[in-house]
Parts: sequence; structure tokens; C-alpha cells
Amino acid sequence: MELSPNRVREFFINCSKIPLLLLLLFFFVCSLDTLSSAFQLAGGKVAGDIFKDNAVLSNPVAGLVVGILVTVLVQSSSTSTSIIVSLVSSGLLEVRSAVPIIMGTNIGTSVTNTIVAMMQAGERNDFKRAFAGATIHDCFNWLSVLVLLPMEVATGLMTHLAHIVVTSFNIQTGEDAPELLKVITEPVTKLIIQSSMNISITGSDNCSSAHLCLQEGDITWTTQNLPSEVNIQKCRHLFADAHLSDLTVGLILLAGSLALLCTCLVLLVKLLNSLLQGQVAKVIQKVINTDLPYPFGWLAGYLAMFVGAGMTFVVQSSSVFTSALTPLIGIGVISLERAYPLTLGSNIGTTTTALLAALASPGDKLAAAIQIALCHFFFNILGILLWYPIPVTRVPICMARALGERTAKYRWFAVLYLLICFLLLPSLVLGLSLAGWRVMVGVGAPFVGVTVFIALVNLMQAHSPGHLPARLQSWDFLPRWMRSLKPLDRVITKATGCCSTGHATGDDQECFCQTRVEEIFRRNTKILIKCLLLYYTALCICH
Repeated sequence: MELSPNRVREFFINCSKIPLLLLLLFFFVCSLDTLSSAFQLAGGKVAGDIFKDNAVLSNPVAGLVVGILVTVLVQSSSTSTSIIVSLVSSGLLEVRSAVPIIMGTNIGTSVTNTIVAMMQAGERNDFKRAFAGATIHDCFNWLSVLVLLPMEVATGLMTHLAHIVVTSFNIQTGEDAPELLKVITEPVTKLIIQSSMNISITGSDNCSSAHLCLQEGDITWTTQNLPSEVNIQKCRHLFADAHLSDLTVGLILLAGSLALLCTCLVLLVKLLNSLLQGQVAKVIQKVINTDLPYPFGWLAGYLAMFVGAGMTFVVQSSSVFTSALTPLIGIGVISLERAYPLTLGSNIGTTTTALLAALASPGDKLAAAIQIALCHFFFNILGILLWYPIPVTRVPICMARALGERTAKYRWFAVLYLLICFLLLPSLVLGLSLAGWRVMVGVGAPFVGVTVFIALVNLMQAHSPGHLPARLQSWDFLPRWMRSLKPLDRVITKATGCCSTGHATGDDQECFCQTRVEEIFRRNTKILIKCLLLYYTALCICH
């Protein structure tokens, strides 16, 4: 085969893109690490105060919502579960009260890859796949909570299972969780910010203060008459001498890390699109999405779970792993069916952080700490048993695909989804739960009943409409605004002012409106995300 100058040039260009890809991935992980530090500084102490409020957390629904809000606040389920484990090991939180919070952390961590998917809104088909791949995590977690939370409240299943394991094995105390990928990113992130390891349970001092950094090493104490500082060194990072409060530093880092995160994602998607073309894309798709030969085809999904769990253990964050998957799903390299077991595996992998943190607990509280960490593990295992082994039970795939198609048709639906699932609905449920069980049952029971009724009717309309009354075989008898998003879409389109020119008609006008909406969507997405995250900070501070 003859090598033309163009082929040689193309080969070297593609080879030069690989180091750039690795560099972008490195800064992507660094931005997520800095983002987590930013949220911890902005709301970490408040998160600890919320977790310690047993008057609120004695209500399992309130505990669930608090777990969601705090995990969104710190942008890491590993961080929030480690906080829970530390509070259980310190005796500030009971195991039974902590289980609903653990469930909430699983839901809250999925907001990161939903935000990542919104960065691919420019291309309709990519956006449809990416949003479906991101929300499959949400769908799985919400469905698991809807089944397992009532079961846990009624029977204490996970608490009892974890207690049996703890009492059956002689588990010894361990060291701190190993730092794997963080060893690579820490030299960079330490130049930006260094904070106390236990921000959530510190006093009033600033965790980013230059005087709080202790250097690791052996200390020999001797009696001295002169005052001295032993093994203490002033921190060297960007904000060491800034004399700013934790909240101010956190908000500055929040804006900077979000900007870096979005920039890295946009460049990663463009670079992956240029690399994964032609035969290369076909080979990668075939390797990742191919099932094992008969009769071992059913093992492919479980192998993907193992890979997802292993990769999440390496990066020590399910948010990082699922956020890295989202662009690959968007450009079509990984199918939604293959992304589902990978995501389930990442849920298992993230439980290792809590387990390792529990093993470092004091001896008298070791059993309780390991018990709550195992509850997190059993929650994910039971969720997988509910929604994966039998193909017909893989409901999250269907739900995520429907959300992706809806979002591809109406771009603004992604923002609406984010606001409802991670802002309005948790806030409403928290308010109702704090008002008392009578108020919650009075409002929640009719809402749940109507939701279940609509879901059943939709299912029967799709599969056996003949068994329904003639009036319920379609929703045409309802007003248009109750059964379609088109009226709301027209309102939003007019509000954006994209159809005000009057110079284009027909298809040209529709194309112009669509382009205008896409431009506005891309321009305002970052602002909406920042407002959403700052709202959570304000909500927790007010609480």
C-alpha cells in the first residue's frame, strides 16, 4: 500500500491529537476536583450542620432530600457518603437515620453528568444520545429509591443485612482510602487550593486558611522551655494570603472550575469527533458494544459492570467516570444499552470510598461505620437486582431514551428537567416532610395516585388500548396544553424573540427560529447552572 504525503500528514496529525486528548482529560479531572473543593468550601460546614440535625433526619423522606441537596452541594457522592460515615463513626448520626441520606447521595451525584450532557446541545442527535446517557443514571436511582426506601422504612432490610455482615466477620481497622488518580492531579490542584480534610465538622476557622496545613511525617515530642511549632509549614496555594472567607473562595473557585470544565468538555467532544471517524470509530464501537459469543452473551453486561466499578475505583468518583462516558455516548461510540451496565458498575465502585473511610474509624465506632458503608453497597446491589437481570425490567433505558427524544425536540426541556428534578421537586418534598406526616400524606398521596394512574394508562395505550374505555384510549379529550409541550414551546420561542423579524416564512422561518433558540440555549446554560448551584448554597445557609 502506497503512502501518500497526505496520509502521512494525517497520521502525524492524529498522533499529535492523542497527547492533547490526555491533557484535556487531565484538566477535566482537575476541574472536577477543584469543583468539589469549591462546593466544600462554600457549603461544607453547612452540610455538616444539616447532617447533624437529627430532628430533621428522623424523617426518612427529609433525610433522602437532604442527601440529594448536600451531594449536589459538594458535587461528589464519595464526599457526602464519607461525611455520613464520619458522622456515624463520631456518634452524631444513627445508622437507621443515615440510610435514607445514603440513598439521596446516589440521586444527587447524577446532576454532574446531566450538566455535562447539556454542553452538547449544539448538535441535535448528539444531544439526544448524550442526554439519554446522562439521565439513565437518574432514572435508575429514582426507581430504586421508590422501591427500596419504603421497604427499608418498613423492614430495615439493608440495615439488618449490613448488621449481619458486620457481626459475622472480624473486620480490622484500616488506613485512609488510597489515593489513586488523585496522586496525578494533586500537584496541580494543591497549587490552586488546599483545605482541611473534615470541612463539614470543623469549627469557625476558615478551612482554606494558610495556617491550617500540616505536613505529614513522624513527630518526636520533647520537653522545651521555648515555644515552637513542630512539623507545621505554611500552605502554598493561590488563596494562601488572600484573607478571604471560605464562602468567597468557594464561589471564586466555583466560577473558575465551571468555566474550565465546560471548556474542556467542548474541546474533548470536538477532538473525539475528529479522532473517532471512519474505520477507527467502527473498530471502537465494535469492541465496546459487541456481546460475548453464545451461550455467554448474557455475561457481557456484567463484565461491563465490573469495568465500570473498577474504573470508578481508580478515579475515586462516579461523577468523573459517568461524566467521561457522556460525551462518548453523545458521539455514538458507546450505545445506551452498554452505557447502562457501565453506569451501574460505577454505582458499585463509588461505595468503596465509604468502605475504606469506615475502616479508618475508631475501634468503638467501627461496627456502626462499616454498617452504614455496607448499606450503601447493598442499596446499589438491590437496585441492580431490581432493574437489570431480566431484560423486561430494564425500565431506566426506556425512560432515558424517551427523555433524550423529548430533549432533542425541545432543547429547553433539559433546563426544565434539571430545575424540576434537582431543585423544585426536592424542595417541595422537603417542605412537605417538615410540615408533618399528615400534610405530606394529604398532598403526596393524591399526587402519587395520579402519577401511577397516568403511567398505567400510558402503558396500556401503547400495548393494549382495546382493554381501555374508548375515552381513555388517547388523551385527545384533554386541553392541548395538558397533553403536549408545543404550546409551552411557542411561548418560550416568542419569549426569546427569535421569530420577530418577519422576513422569513415556512421552512426558512422554522430553521431561523431553531438556530436562534439554540444560540440562546448555549449562551444561557452556564448562567442557569450557576444560578441553580448557588441556590442550593443559599437554601442550605438559610436552613
